[in-house]
Amino acid sequence: MNQRKIIGLLPAGGQATRISPLPLSKELYPIGFQSLNNQTNSTNLHPKVVSHYLLEKMRLAGIETAYFILRPGKWDIPTYFGDGTMLSMNLGYLIMGLSYGVPFTLEQAYPFVRDAIVALGFPDIIFQPEDAFTKILARQVTTNADVVLGLFPTSTPQKAGMVDFDVSGKVNLVIEKPQHSQLKYMWAIAVWTPVFTEFLHEYIVMLQSKTNISQLPEIPIGNIIQAAIETGMHVEAEVFENGSYLDIGTPNDLIYAVNQYSNL
Repeated sequence: MNQRKIIGLLPAGGQATRISPLPLSKELYPIGFQSLNNQTNSTNLHPKVVSHYLLEKMRLAGIETAYFILRPGKWDIPTYFGDGTMLSMNLGYLIMGLSYGVPFTLEQAYPFVRDAIVALGFPDIIFQPEDAFTKILARQVTTNADVVLGLFPTSTPQKAGMVDFDVSGKVNLVIEKPQHSQLKYMWAIAVWTPVFTEFLHEYIVMLQSKTNISQLPEIPIGNIIQAAIETGMHVEAEVFENGSYLDIGTPNDLIYAVNQYSNL
């Protein structure tokens, strides 16, 4: 689909404070079950961790290489997934530096992905459809966009990065967690080209050179996407009108996910 290599990025630097204490990294929380060796009998079912769902969708889209970007101490993630054999993927693990938000976490991957198409997903979420990454990658090829955002319906804009786009799918505005909004869709996954990778890198370098980062509130990645739009960067939306998105980072959503996927 793309001539450039496609690399998945999974930022896993959070501390899961809203659902702490946990006996393991949030990204390894069991949500539902999976059968091994293509056997469907109940005695062959094993727990399926939340980040496995994201990796499966990346692999379905032809993404063979992905990096978890970890906070020091979250060694249970590489212990669990290892080299990625269980998913027929090549997995690597990078250690994050500055813990001031997702953009700084992603910056750790810059030397490894600067010439690649990046596919971003959050490893503590579950979303549908299964082929979401396939579709946003296809849109990037068709439109030659610098960034393509995968959009999902939401009724809680205060928890999400809301997106305004025109009838052609061109994104006009990304606004993070507005208290009130007439917008109906949030972005949850993304792909981008080296053009945005370089913009993100330069933006972080600029912040580090001019600002005392420790005194700033956490900077969402959506803010940097919006800054790119304001410079004229081409950002497109792929809308999953009947899609769903569930973040297990709050107690209520975690309970819902466990109950919903235990019945599958």
